[in-house]
Amino acid sequence: MILPIIAYGDPVLRKAGEDIGPDYPGLQELIANMWETLYASHGVGLAAPQIGRSIRLFVVDSRQVLDNLEPDEREEYAGDDGVKQVFINPRIVDREGEEWAYEEGCLSIPKIREDIYRPETLHIRYMDEHFQQQEATFNGLSARIIFHEYDHVEGKLFIDYLKPLKKKLIRKKLDDITRGKVQVDYKMRFPR
Repeated sequence: MILPIIAYGDPVLRKAGEDIGPDYPGLQELIANMWETLYASHGVGLAAPQIGRSIRLFVVDSRQVLDNLEPDEREEYAGDDGVKQVFINPRIVDREGEEWAYEEGCLSIPKIREDIYRPETLHIRYMDEHFQQQEATFNGLSARIIFHEYDHVEGKLFIDYLKPLKKKLIRKKLDDITRGKVQVDYKMRFPR
């Protein structure tokens, strides 16, 4: 089932998620719904807070982006094979490498894209959808997407990395999103 994406301004996006166990009610159905919602909204990552759940769960599919890059663009991300993965109760263990800029966007903050600086590599510990402990290192675009989704389960948004002047310049657009004055081609739930 395709779920509505929670829009900027809803307090759930600012709340750190709680760890969950394998007995979390309807977990496998929730994960399936998150994948369906991700693809229906043309996203590359989706965190549980974005669908109204304050839990430490997100899904990422960077392969769809990397597989569709032109050969010269693909060279920029050599060593990043992409990832399609469920992350439950994730914890970043380490961040490495030089920070690099990339224009990020967010399904919860439509129509706004800004250059955000993040490290090249991250090392993360998490449970997969079968509650098997995993530990992995990701780099490039995959690392960036995981960093972005990880921020969601910490109650952070990509716009939090912007300088005060830049935030001031996008304030009206953010207010419009909060008021539901934005058109998207996916289901959204706006703050009441």
